Amino acid sequence: MKYFEVKFSIKPLNGDACDLLAAIAGEAGFETFENTDDGLTGYVQQALFDQQALDSVLQQLPMPDVSVSYTVREAEDRDWNEQWEQEGFEPITVDNRLVIHDGRHLPATTNGAVAPLLIEIDARLAFGTGTHETTQMVCATLLDTDLTDKRILDCGCGTGILGITAMKLGARECVGYDIDEWSVDNTRHNAVINSVDVTPLLGDASILNKVEGTFDIVVANINRNILLQDMPAFRQKMATGAKLILSGFYTEDIPLLQEKAAKLGLSLTAQKVCNDWACIVLQ
Repeated sequence: MKYFEVKFSIKPLNGDACDLLAAIAGEAGFETFENTDDGLTGYVQQALFDQQALDSVLQQLPMPDVSVSYTVREAEDRDWNEQWEQEGFEPITVDNRLVIHDGRHLPATTNGAVAPLLIEIDARLAFGTGTHETTQMVCATLLDTDLTDKRILDCGCGTGILGITAMKLGARECVGYDIDEWSVDNTRHNAVINSVDVTPLLGDASILNKVEGTFDIVVANINRNILLQDMPAFRQKMATGAKLILSGFYTEDIPLLQEKAAKLGLSLTAQKVCNDWACIVLQ
């Protein structure tokens, strides 16, 4: 996948400004940051970079005595998950009912207790290993939802973890899509190693025009701006009584998403919060 490297210069430099900048820049699609001598270097997928949104959040930075400037260039091609793939990740437990692990780190034995649901994820240049709060909250929401014989749509599928979880919880069918071909391939790979069927498609929300029928559950763990943009497309693919599970945004964004949902005839029925990140259910 192609990335932009954005170098932020913060004057005067201080830790609070760096932390705040990293938090709000997520609204412009940034995924990760590195500290530098004069600020931060951020990385964002070229397809997700919203420079207008970045300029807007920088204008709203609640530190009037701090100035932020930035430069953008195309990042060199490299394997962004190389170290992650080599080292893997420790098993992650969600609500004591689900354990997400890679092939290198198997979950501990249960010593006769009821075994939780196991999901194996091999992260190959795709987002969604279960380490992030948003992924865990969506998984927890799926655990609390009756998915028996349901048709699932996974928007921005990444590693495929959400669709795979849904299938292991009894869903009948799962269709996913992602703008990144690595993610589509990774979803297909992870579905195979988990012995479930997931159909991943390459494209953005416009690809839903080519998908037949509607869905009982639609899940999307994407940044706020993409959710606002694509929510009408999600709504069109929802069956009567369907649920829309959204995450990838902060608690302060809930009213904005709720307002958009209301215009589409959807109402908030549940929400989860973890470390300022949020997950909501609309119906």
